[in-house]
Amino acid sequence: MNDYIKTMREMIGNKILLTVGCGAIIEDQQGRILLQERVGQDMWGIPGGIMEIGETFEETVKREVFEETNLTITEVSLFGIYSGKKGFASYPNGDKVYSIQIIFQSRNYEGSLKQNIESKQLRFFSKEELPTNINSHQAPFIIDWLNNVPIPVVK
Repeated sequence: MNDYIKTMREMIGNKILLTVGCGAIIEDQQGRILLQERVGQDMWGIPGGIMEIGETFEETVKREVFEETNLTITEVSLFGIYSGKKGFASYPNGDKVYSIQIIFQSRNYEGSLKQNIESKQLRFFSKEELPTNINSHQAPFIIDWLNNVPIPVVK
């Protein structure tokens, strides 16, 4: 848990906390999307996470992608900004968040995939073989990618 969220949780308990998340739609040379199955979840989603105090959106997405996949994304472009009712989440421990998501796209990365404590599996999927158990909070980004929504999109 990042320090900001930990500090806020100490102050407000599990009431609704506003967060900013940054994620990446990473495509390989075959146009397949990288998805991550997180530890403790039976769902797939894109790599990403919560912004730390003082970070830019681009710094956040690059840090999170590296931490979760071992890939260094070298160029990013804005894919979309997502907000609204679908940004609300309630966790098993009672914590509630409303998240604004800044989603980037990249086809330029270095390194090789490496699982870590956050990732149960990392895998590139073609549009025809996407898993059915997609994280409902991330489904809008993945559906937009699947439907070739033009960049940038604000939703």
